[in-house]
Amino acid sequence: MVERFLLEEYNPRTLSTFALTLFRYHHTAEDGRRWTIDFWDTAGQEQFLKLHASYYFQANACILAFDVTRKITYKNLETWYKEIRHYCPDIPVVCVANKIDVEPSMAKKKFNFPLTHQLPFFFVSCADGTNVVRVFKEAISLAIKNKEHPPDEVLAEIYALLAEDDRHPTKAETEATEETTYDEGPAEDASPPPPATWPVTPDLSCGN
Repeated sequence: MVERFLLEEYNPRTLSTFALTLFRYHHTAEDGRRWTIDFWDTAGQEQFLKLHASYYFQANACILAFDVTRKITYKNLETWYKEIRHYCPDIPVVCVANKIDVEPSMAKKKFNFPLTHQLPFFFVSCADGTNVVRVFKEAISLAIKNKEHPPDEVLAEIYALLAEDDRHPTKAETEATEETTYDEGPAEDASPPPPATWPVTPDLSCGN
């Protein structure tokens, strides 16, 4: 599904994700701000259970997908959702029913899982592209909101401190700038160089 969104193509012989596949996407918001989005396409195989904790590190949203042609993938949603909420109790989650092109009748069926957990829900087809762009735009929008206004007060304070550090040079940087200016003599157009990490394109993670 990630490849369909990023590459606008579909390969019916694509193998299942092995452990983890990373994708990077550069997104321009409606207000003109640019974001670097990291998509973590995770595997559900049992041998990778010990790696799951790392999947959720700094995640800002999650796309939880199941295959309408395989009932077991729907049953596993509850297990995945509990794990998500264990590591990321406050991030938004989007639920997706994939391969709707194979079973169009499933679009008329009521699915209790997204209703129970009050999740945004979409029917998707990676084969013909139905709702793929819409799902990712929704997830990206929710992820940006989560990063800028995290429900967790402690996390919000950390983000605010990091933003403050990006806007202002450290004491060491200020002293080094003053010393350089003093040694070289005053210059009318001289201005202190910005910190090496500024301006920074904000990073956020969006896994599924």
